[in-house]
Formats: sequence, C-alpha cells, structure tokens
Amino acid sequence: MRGVAVVFCCLAGGIFGAVSPAIAASCPGNPNAIGTSRTITVDPSALPRIGSMQYKTTLALEDHEVAITFDDGPLPPYTNRILETLAAECVKVTYFLVGRQANAYPDLVRRIYSAGHVLGTHSQNHPLTFDQMALTRVEREVDGGIASVQTAAGDPRAVAPFFRVPGLLRSKQVESYLATKSIAVWSADEVADDWFRQVSAKDIVRKAMSRIEAKGHRGILLLHDIHPATAMALPVLLRELKAKGYRIVQAVPTGERPKMLPEPQPAMVADAAGGWPRLVTTTASAATKTPNKSDALKPKAGKSGPGNTDRTIKTARHNLRDKLARHDRGRDPVVTASISRKKQKAKTAATDAGWTLFQR
Repeated sequence: MRGVAVVFCCLAGGIFGAVSPAIAASCPGNPNAIGTSRTITVDPSALPRIGSMQYKTTLALEDHEVAITFDDGPLPPYTNRILETLAAECVKVTYFLVGRQANAYPDLVRRIYSAGHVLGTHSQNHPLTFDQMALTRVEREVDGGIASVQTAAGDPRAVAPFFRVPGLLRSKQVESYLATKSIAVWSADEVADDWFRQVSAKDIVRKAMSRIEAKGHRGILLLHDIHPATAMALPVLLRELKAKGYRIVQAVPTGERPKMLPEPQPAMVADAAGGWPRLVTTTASAATKTPNKSDALKPKAGKSGPGNTDRTIKTARHNLRDKLARHDRGRDPVVTASISRKKQKAKTAATDAGWTLFQR
C-alpha cells in the first residue's frame, strides 16, 4: 500500500486497511442524497475474512456506517434499476458477480464498474454445495468465476480479490484455497432476507434497518440485485438510512485499478466457407433486409378494385413467402446458429432469474 495507512481494529478484533478522506457530500442533481462518505481499502493479507455473521473480523466501520453489497448478478432489468438508484443517490457499493451471469451480460458488468462500484466474484455457477465440494470443483468454480468477470470487464485489474461463497456455505478447504490466491472471503454483518419468496419491498427495508440498528448501528449489508423487490426497496432503504443519520462506506481493494475499461470488441464469426473470422454486421443491408410483411400485403398500384381484392391478397402472400424463403436461404448458417444460441441463453437466464433455493 502506498502512503501512510491508518490501521483499525473492529470491536470483534482484526486488522483492517487504510481509510480514505471523506468524499464530498454533494451529489449533482440531488442535494438530499445520502452519498458515499468515505472508502476503506481492504488488503486480503491483512484482512482475509470479513463479516461478523461468520468471522471474528469485519470492516472497521464507525458508528452509523453501512457498507452495501449485492450478490448474484448481473441480471437486467433489476441490476439496471439498482444502478440507477445508486447513481441518483451517489452511493458506491461492492458487487459479487456470478461468472455465468457476467458471460451473459458483459455490457452490464462494464456499466457497474464504470459507475464506480467494486467488482468481486461469487463463483461461476452459484452452486449451493461449496461446503461439500472436492477441492478440484472448488478451484473450477472460484477460478472460472474470476476469469468470466475479468473477461466481461475487459481488464483483469478491474476485478477485486474479493469472493463471497454462495449461500455463505464456507468450509476450511474453501477458505484455505482463497488464502493461497490472496483473495479475501466475504461474509456479512446483516442480511435482509431479500431472496425469500413473496418478500415485499417493505419487508426488506424493515429487516435491513432493524438488524443494522440491533448490531451496533453499523455493518456490511448483504442484498441481491436479481430480485424486483430489492430494486423497489433500495430507494426507500437509502432514504431511511439518511433520515436516521447513517453514512455509506465503500470497501475498495489495494493497488491500482483502471480508470477506464477498454471498448468491447465486435463479435467475430467464421464465414460460411469456414474461412477467417469476420465482423458480424450490426445493420442489415438492403440485400439482406427481411421483407416487411405489412408492405408485402399492400395491393399493387393499378391492381386494386372490387373484383381483384382476393387475387391481390393471395398473390401478395405468395410473394411474401417466396421472399422470406430466399432470405432464409441466403442467411449465413453460422450467424443463424449464433442467434439460436443467444435466444436459448436468454431463455435460460430468464428461467434462472432468481435461484429459488436459499442463497446469499
């Protein structure tokens, strides 16, 4: 770490990282925003395990300070709504992203980082068996999740050495493996049960506030950015925290992080003949544009009339089928297969939008 680090010990004990000067309280466009008061720099070598729900050490938060974290995303539209709320309130948080979700929504991963939030990881597939896994499977899930988020971000330095075990189902083996990779394992201080079925936004706010206040008026709050109730609860929760005198703190990793992420590269596919990859065009040319059905069904000039309507419609329908058939025959089969895979991935993501089992 550069400069002089102010080292803190929390009430439960443990060593923590440097604390930055307070961030300006003003928030453009929202003078009543809660904002982000300061950042705490977390060094995994000094603080390998975080969160009083499971460990003796946690962030060195002062009275009425809260650090907010989100698990399981990204997943539109809920992650988008949460990002909008955080931006409106000038609040910075830490995300623990699932690798397969990052693969599905890389643009959203970049948006999270570009908004000033921290990217942690939460395994590749979110299995709720980390406490039972063989080491080889643990390695695949941890390393795969990190690699997926790094690829989605476009710069490995954008991903913090922060990991949260799915379901908080820790084990000595998992913790030891993360330690060998200099990755801090995160638990939490409070949860709001926002993964429960049928939970309401009101319930989430009530549980979050009561548990924070019951635990020394401070803590790391665990939420999920994949649920509609959480997206609806967040604006109310931030207003409640502000009204009761709470301040938001963000935990950030040590070392240099990129200020900007590289522009995403255009997709590449092999051409129909199996040659070198080529760029996938994003706009259809006149030659490949799908015929417009409404236009095709319009009667031709000079052909309409009381005795010619049925014949005109039949002819138009026949011409439309012929045009569509020619269009499909001319489509690149590789592109067609890619479109089918993307549709199936989107369908799978929608099906898996929220894990129905216990999750954190």
